[in-house]
Amino acid sequence: MKITQTTNPKDIPSIEQLRFGKYFTDHMFFSKYTADSGWDEGEITPYGPFQMDPAASVFHYGQALFEGIKAFLQKDGQVKIFRPEFNAKRLQDGARRICLPEPPVELFVNGVKELLKVDKRWMPENKGHAMYIRPTLIGTEEFLGVRPSSKALFYTILSPVGRYYDTDSPSVKIWVEMNDVRAPQGGLGAIKAGANYAASLRASFQANLKGYSQVLWTDTTHKYVEEVGTMNVFFRIGDKIITPALNGSILEGGTRGCCLDLLREKGYSIEERAISLEELKEAYKAGELKEIFGTGTAAVITPVDTLAFADEEWTIESGFGEVAKWLFEEISDIQYGDKEDRFGWLKSIDEL
Repeated sequence: MKITQTTNPKDIPSIEQLRFGKYFTDHMFFSKYTADSGWDEGEITPYGPFQMDPAASVFHYGQALFEGIKAFLQKDGQVKIFRPEFNAKRLQDGARRICLPEPPVELFVNGVKELLKVDKRWMPENKGHAMYIRPTLIGTEEFLGVRPSSKALFYTILSPVGRYYDTDSPSVKIWVEMNDVRAPQGGLGAIKAGANYAASLRASFQANLKGYSQVLWTDTTHKYVEEVGTMNVFFRIGDKIITPALNGSILEGGTRGCCLDLLREKGYSIEERAISLEELKEAYKAGELKEIFGTGTAAVITPVDTLAFADEEWTIESGFGEVAKWLFEEISDIQYGDKEDRFGWLKSIDEL
């Protein structure tokens, strides 16, 4: 792989300055695809803008996908990536859905690995901080007319990050959205298409104006729960842990899968199924709704202490509940090397 080092390295921000997605490292990885030649071997260059034709399909027809991964500095100085193959394969699934060429898993993982090696000096050392990795795939062919692009660009950038929510409380207040829909079944909800996030912005913005951090998304009938903000959602009702089943409109989150593995190992009673707002309401009134929490790469586990509707507000346990706290600590300890990686989630950049 060709590597061009920057001649103008940036100053690295202090740990205290780090927020989510504010700073970017010195370099980026990219690979180009054409229908005639396929994917090139990829290269690493100094971070910066790149030129694109104004008629590129990503601008007009929304052919855009991304992934979110984290890498963690271990006590012995190794840098380890959390489940890179999972994200590489999920990107391939998304590429098939919106008719973009699939970057090979080897290209995806090798690009991340080499980029982390080049920018290793940027790795945050403190627990609670990490290197966020953003692989992105876009259609770049210049044309007007609705069809798949015959050209694509796959690139990866790095961002050292602190916590996702800029608040002192670990828990968030959530608005239950009953008008907008994030994604219908048969749409793009099961992949990380940029269009999903564009569709979510209005409801999120309006929730913020009301004083809520995010929204609880429901299906097209507004009867069944789907996701919370940009995360998968879990509920502890009585002695059961319930999360919506993957139904074609819900993203298969990597952290969601980790939580299910850990919960099953611990012997919890788990149900992956549709769960309605009415069922949640009955559980809340009966005092059986013990915990609500979201799961995702950015924040790992985010407990929900308030669910707000147009005409009522439910107060759940403030801060981390028993299960959410255990999951957060267990996953975090594995990520930073404080506990054995018994599921094989971490991959060292020196071994890949």
